[in-house]
Amino acid sequence: MSPLLSAVMEARAGELMAADCPSRIVLSHVCSRWGVLVLVVLREGMHRFSELRRRIGGVSEKMLSQTLQNLESDGFVERKSLPVVPPHVEYRLTPLGEEVAVQVENLATWIEHNLPRIMQAREGEELQKVR
Repeated sequence: MSPLLSAVMEARAGELMAADCPSRIVLSHVCSRWGVLVLVVLREGMHRFSELRRRIGGVSEKMLSQTLQNLESDGFVERKSLPVVPPHVEYRLTPLGEEVAVQVENLATWIEHNLPRIMQAREGEELQKVR
């Protein structure tokens, strides 16, 4: 068993606050700027790389590729290469990915619904800094 797997097996609820908790790495992948958006888009179903890039405004090829690799290594995304010319690669959520994507999508939806209140709070904070 690898040292990382041993650490994960020993991890208990509440250890997320420990500096060396391996779940922090997963959290950083899932909750990253692009990780959230990739998971939300993949809830719709399978997408090719170019489709994901078009759907997620502002993401570079490099960041999308890195995000997909991280989510794949965590077991949330499945990558399927099709033997055609030119090559096509498809991405879809695994069952584990679907579980986490539901949670992330709920957070994203909450943020969108509460964005006016959030922006109002930001404006109030900016006004206090000026004074």
